[in-house]
Amino acid sequence: MRLSREKSLLLIVDLQAGLLPVIEHGEQAVSEAAWLGGLAGSLEVPVWVTEQYPQGLGGSEPRLLEALPEHRLWQKCHFGAHDEPAFAEALAQSGRRQVVLCGTEAHICVMQTGLGLLEAGYEVFWLVEATASRRAGEARLARERMTQAGAVAVSADMVAYEWLERCDDERFKQAHRRFLKGRSARPLTFR
Repeated sequence: MRLSREKSLLLIVDLQAGLLPVIEHGEQAVSEAAWLGGLAGSLEVPVWVTEQYPQGLGGSEPRLLEALPEHRLWQKCHFGAHDEPAFAEALAQSGRRQVVLCGTEAHICVMQTGLGLLEAGYEVFWLVEATASRRAGEARLARERMTQAGAVAVSADMVAYEWLERCDDERFKQAHRRFLKGRSARPLTFR
């Protein structure tokens, strides 16, 4: 199945300032989520951000929020965002059935959110280079479990080019100038 920008939503789970110092590859997760979030905003793909217990873990990483032209912020108590009734209702009302999912920690809040979305019938796309945990092994294990459950592992480049669809229109030209051209040489770690 391919992603469509008309059906997609980018969900960034708990990339919070107080948690990131202990996250392996946390800087990469923030930069990749911010990059794709900026592109999503330019293509009118909704970007939603969650925060788990911000009074203890701090709010979302400021660099992430600065990169997002528009986003909807959700604070949650459940580890799985879809277990929050207001979140689940708003997502259903959005009409978006494809969720590109990333954040921290992969094996806790991101995975439980993804499993809840799959159980509710959404297509889930696990953004590999923007999903991390304190230990990289747990991030890999979470990705394996999610793909076995039906999620699709993707990279930000995959998502970007599927959302863009073609190279001969103004949308692609603008995205290439603002987002794609400078990204090609950037080193990434895929877990």
